Amino acid sequence: MKMEVIALVGASGTGKSHRAQLVAYEQEADAIIDDGLLIKDSKILAGKSAKREATRVAAVKRALFVDPEHAREVKERVLELNPRRVLILGTSLGMVEKIAERLSLPAPTRVISIEQVATAEEIRRAMKIRREQGKHVIPAPTLEVKKTFSGYLVDPLRFFLRPKAESAARSLVIEKSVVRPTFSSLGKFYIADTVVASVAARVVLGIPGVARVLKVLVESRIDGVEINVDVAVKYGYEIPAVLEQGQRQVKEMVEYMTALNVLAINLAARRLVFEENPATKG
Repeated sequence: MKMEVIALVGASGTGKSHRAQLVAYEQEADAIIDDGLLIKDSKILAGKSAKREATRVAAVKRALFVDPEHAREVKERVLELNPRRVLILGTSLGMVEKIAERLSLPAPTRVISIEQVATAEEIRRAMKIRREQGKHVIPAPTLEVKKTFSGYLVDPLRFFLRPKAESAARSLVIEKSVVRPTFSSLGKFYIADTVVASVAARVVLGIPGVARVLKVLVESRIDGVEINVDVAVKYGYEIPAVLEQGQRQVKEMVEYMTALNVLAINLAARRLVFEENPATKG
């Protein structure tokens, strides 16, 4: 089966990523290639997002798959998926053609401009948001995006849209995410490990049965953080239950307060403190 490539083109900030899923649905495209990512069924299957790059130049290179290893990863995944149609987003037809060539995909046979799927007012509004707020859309749910945008402020969006095709019997549920990339002119946002450690320690101290926090170590990675906490537990409490509650609450609070993707919470009881257990007071 021969693969078909469809191009969705428009100037930067005009709302291509915002409308990518709907266009893919209406054009019966099985996969989307946008800003260095391969997306299928609302899941990021391969690639690295251009929106993670530190400069605009690096972001353009990432989106164009200039890095051979990046191109190889996505190329192999596309070959494995063997989709019938692929929607590629770009600022011009030339850009889409370069992406297709670097991924060993066929040249685009159809070109859809952003003006065909968005009104002039919608395009103006999208460009104003990009210019004034530095926000970018990734056509994937927040749970997927957080894996590669740990520490970024990610806002989930969910839409119920009815496709234009008359044959569509029901509305389409679209989930996407809004991020502000590092290269945004509004400045760089980051969270220090010491802040994460302080949040974790504060949460653990509030767990019934925890006497003291002995040590907190935060290991930062590009895809998230691993938090290691050593505690002293009061005598009379069930240690596994205390540690399990601590793991759950630390993960919830750190992700809520920092937007970081928590890879693991390793909570260990290192000491036993013989204090009166309030639960045994008569």
